[in-house]
This record gives sequence, C-alpha cells and structure tokens, in this order.
Amino acid sequence: MSLITEILLSALVLAGAAFTLIGSLSLVRFKDFYTRLHGPTKASTLGVGCLLIASSVYFSVTGDTLSLHEILVTLFLFITAPISAHLMAKAALHLGLR
Repeated sequence: MSLITEILLSALVLAGAAFTLIGSLSLVRFKDFYTRLHGPTKASTLGVGCLLIASSVYFSVTGDTLSLHEILVTLFLFITAPISAHLMAKAALHLGLR
C-alpha cells in the first residue's frame, strides 16, 4: 500500500471519528428534541459515511477486486437517515412536542 493511500485512509478515519464524536456530543449538549435530532442525523451520517468509504478503499486496495459493499451501505445510509429524521420530526410536530 502506498503512502498516499495510507494518508487518505487516515484522513477518512479521523474525519469519520470526528464527525461521529460531534454527532454524539450534540445529543448531550442540545436542549430540545428538534436540535437533538438534527445533530446526530447530519454529523453521524457523515462520520459513518467517511468510515465506510475508508473501509471500501482499504479492501479495494488490499484485495483482488473492487469492494462495493461499503459503498452500497453508505448510499443506503445517506438515503434513509434524512427520511427517518424527517418522519420523527413530523411525528413530534403532530404530537405538539415543543
């Protein structure tokens, strides 16, 4: 594995860990439901996406073929996370949650 690949993987893993940490801390710091919903949805989705892309790059470089499983999981995550957050916010609005 080349130095550029290792640097790319390190950057993706560190960015993923930082985004996931920020998303987790927003659950503790924010006061109401809507801001608590916003923080982890955005930051954790980006964090897990970076980690999955790093995994895909690593297994594609070290393996014989292109690793697409992680890319498919990332696409599924990027599609489902905003939809589920929207539905939870809509249900909270319908229930009159402040």
